[in-house]
Amino acid sequence: MKTPEEYIESIRKLNLNVYMFGKKISNTVDNPILKPSLNAVAMTYSMALKPEFQDIMTAISHITGKRINRFTHIHQSIDDLVKKSKMGRLMGSHTGCCFQRCVGMDALNALSIVTYDIDAKYGTHYNKRFLKYLEYVQENDLVCAGAMTDTKGDRSLPPHKQSDPDLYLHVVEERKDGIVVRGAKAHLTGAVNSHEIIVMPTITMREEDKDYAISFAVPSDTKGITYIIGRQASDTRKLEQGKMDQGNVSFGGHEALTIFDDVFVPWERVFMYKEYEFSGKLVEQFASYHRQSYACKVGVGDVLIGAVQTIAEYNGVDKAAHVKDKIIEMNHLNETLYCGCIACAVEGYREASGTYSVDALLANVHKQNVTRFPYEISRLAQDIAGGLVVTLPSEEDLKSEEVGKLIRKYLAGKQHVSAENRMKVLRLIENLTIGTAAVGYLTESLHGAGSPQAQRIMISRLVDMKKKQELAKKLCGVKDETS
Repeated sequence: MKTPEEYIESIRKLNLNVYMFGKKISNTVDNPILKPSLNAVAMTYSMALKPEFQDIMTAISHITGKRINRFTHIHQSIDDLVKKSKMGRLMGSHTGCCFQRCVGMDALNALSIVTYDIDAKYGTHYNKRFLKYLEYVQENDLVCAGAMTDTKGDRSLPPHKQSDPDLYLHVVEERKDGIVVRGAKAHLTGAVNSHEIIVMPTITMREEDKDYAISFAVPSDTKGITYIIGRQASDTRKLEQGKMDQGNVSFGGHEALTIFDDVFVPWERVFMYKEYEFSGKLVEQFASYHRQSYACKVGVGDVLIGAVQTIAEYNGVDKAAHVKDKIIEMNHLNETLYCGCIACAVEGYREASGTYSVDALLANVHKQNVTRFPYEISRLAQDIAGGLVVTLPSEEDLKSEEVGKLIRKYLAGKQHVSAENRMKVLRLIENLTIGTAAVGYLTESLHGAGSPQAQRIMISRLVDMKKKQELAKKLCGVKDETS
């Protein structure tokens, strides 16, 4: 397994084509806006090397028998699924942001199942290809970015009817040695911190859209791939000399619009090629895994709740009944989220490939809760923290010879609580509920792994309503009349 230092150096060696604020970025590793997100990924390596976290952060490869980072592991048991949820909470609580490796982990596990199923029907060799690729990922402890969401254009039209065929990523040329693809994938989490990009279809495809029913993996610096970094609230604060106004002084996340401009993919890295009837299975399998992965929001919630308890104490209101009750509610909501991700793991099952899958219904219920509870937790956090979350002077003002003493005098908390410490905690709350981390905590909670409506559709499909009706009718003595 890589050390965090080895990981950072491996990213430095990549020749990525990255743009941000209209300019090409030649060095993503040391860029002040991108570095916090790199630090967050590096923590997945650091935590895996700590003996106290070994059981959660690492696993034994079912291919090589070696100890590997759990983010590259294929789930072999219910225990693996449970530890995945625990790992998500642990990492969220230690970074306070998105640590970016979940999407790739979930893509690997979904492909381990679907490639096997395609081979079983068609006698293809996708699973063999995939396992060879997986061994490469595990042996080199690589970060894989999962690329699923197409830009979609007119959402009322299927891919083949779009005015621009490139609005969904598709095959434009077939060669003896591979395929050439064109299109774009949006919201790519941790894109420029990744060694590999794993592409999957974004929706269930039909026969007329079979050119879009493709899955493959390419190195992240493959010729023809361009990354355009997405903006985040308060992102340019990272360019300032001080750290306090960032809130989270070490960690962060990033997303990128990723363009594939006639990118060549060798056959050995193609895992689905026009088997359109399996596109829906891959999408739903990945989505179930990734909806479980929102255990990370529980960990970030732990950080936010801790910050709120601290600011309540600093403000001298921690003993007020209504404040105590609100913090109880925050904990209640956060632990309810944890119940969901653990439940879908415990109710998991073994697929034909040998990979263990989560219970899809409970995974979707969990993610539906994630679309709501973090928003209420954040509302309560802002309620308790007070208006200074959005009116706080800057760190430069605090350091100012002219007005710094005024800030220290008038923004001090209760006795023995300095204005500086109070400001640091308030900035963290701002970061988590409004600033850059709010992208990973709130908006990602809403739209990550599919929109709220996507989960509701899956819940309606997966719930056995007839069984519920039979139970009700039996208890009240109803017998269906036959015509």
